[in-house]
Amino acid sequence: MEANPGTFEQERFKGFHDAGINRLSVGIQSFNQKHLKALGRVHSSVEALKAADIARGAGFNNFNLDLMFGLPDQNIEQALEDLQQAITLQPTHLSWYQLTLEPNTLFYKHPPSLPEDDLIAEMQIIGQEFIHTSCYTQYEVSAYAQAKQECQHNLNYWEFGDYIGIGAGAHGKVTQPDKSVTRYQKYRQPAQYIQQAQSMQPRSQTSQLSTADLTFEFMLNALRLKQGFSTELFSHRTGLADTAIQSGLELAISQDLLTINNNHI
Repeated sequence: MEANPGTFEQERFKGFHDAGINRLSVGIQSFNQKHLKALGRVHSSVEALKAADIARGAGFNNFNLDLMFGLPDQNIEQALEDLQQAITLQPTHLSWYQLTLEPNTLFYKHPPSLPEDDLIAEMQIIGQEFIHTSCYTQYEVSAYAQAKQECQHNLNYWEFGDYIGIGAGAHGKVTQPDKSVTRYQKYRQPAQYIQQAQSMQPRSQTSQLSTADLTFEFMLNALRLKQGFSTELFSHRTGLADTAIQSGLELAISQDLLTINNNHI
């Protein structure tokens, strides 16, 4: 379950734990009040600090803290302070990634003053070194975990596994018996979703992925993993022979972007 510090209430989260939720991902983003305000977050730095204690008090020993770097006017020292504070709270998992300005957002329309690219790159290098010395192992582009605490939910996405979308606006991906892959979306507006669900038609869109979509989406996800992937996994998840990605692999290998060793990319 994903949660924000401002929504943390001890009894409510104890109820979620008792109901069977076994892991929380808490959207901290930063412990710096100035940066939280710049991001438009509703929680305070004090609430961010209390989040881990409330999670443990509700019975959650397994939780992720979600942080960003490259924030408006952030410097290296402030980025490291966020990481140090997060690791002091001893989460089992840490997500740490760069702020990006997504289209159709207020930030994209009115971009804040972000650090220079070289400074952000230095933040990432120094931050990754600090995380590594703190007994967290990077296993994905922005994911770091204590021993055997990798996020199984996210690994399913990165390894191009199937998932069922439940509820208004949810997305799903299902592999059919013939190995074709279907992606679907539920109606976004709750009232329309409920009406359509009563007639057993809750999906607003359904499409079958083409060969080009399959190869692109598999590579987009699998190459987030530090360990890479096997050509056997590619064939298993897509139903395609590894020859479908051969030309792309050869080009990337020739440019020193990928390596291959015993069918492991």
